[in-house]
Amino acid sequence: DKEVRAIFLRLFAQLFQGYRSCLQLIRIHAEPVIHFHKAAFLGQRGLIENDFLTKVLNGMAFAGFVSERGPPFRTCDLFDELVAFEVERIKAEEGNPPKMIKHVRELAEQLFKNENPNPHMAFQKVPRPTEGSHLRVHVLPFPRINEGRVQELLQEGLARSQGAPPATRGDKKCVVPAGPPVGMFICA
Repeated sequence: DKEVRAIFLRLFAQLFQGYRSCLQLIRIHAEPVIHFHKAAFLGQRGLIENDFLTKVLNGMAFAGFVSERGPPFRTCDLFDELVAFEVERIKAEEGNPPKMIKHVRELAEQLFKNENPNPHMAFQKVPRPTEGSHLRVHVLPFPRINEGRVQELLQEGLARSQGAPPATRGDKKCVVPAGPPVGMFICA
């Protein structure tokens, strides 16, 4: 799953390489509006006649992409690093499948680490049902709940949570790296 996602991450990083240089911040309104200059992007990459990329750039998903990733000051992620810093590496790997596969596996590992930051978390395996278990009727009586014990546990949890620092995610906002200019990626 992560390797397939890594392949698509690389694909979109290559497809949108240099998109940040075609973003325009319009400050006419109370809230700044971010506009993507499609003609400049396609023209500088030599892809004006490319129907696929034109349709992608005209789609609603790309409009959401620009509004989400357009701000110059936000939390950066793996995609931003690929677009800004891995340009030469991706170009060099085009003719070398083993290097490309190695990079995809590195990206997949990074995606896995991003989604599972605690490597020591134990996953509980669910045992496979025994043969014929679907024929047996398992009706276990629901255990009686001790209301006093439930209240004790609730009070203990509240006491612990009041003394603990608030749980916040450690996302730090930073200036998003622009990467190389679009003119560098002229494609045939």
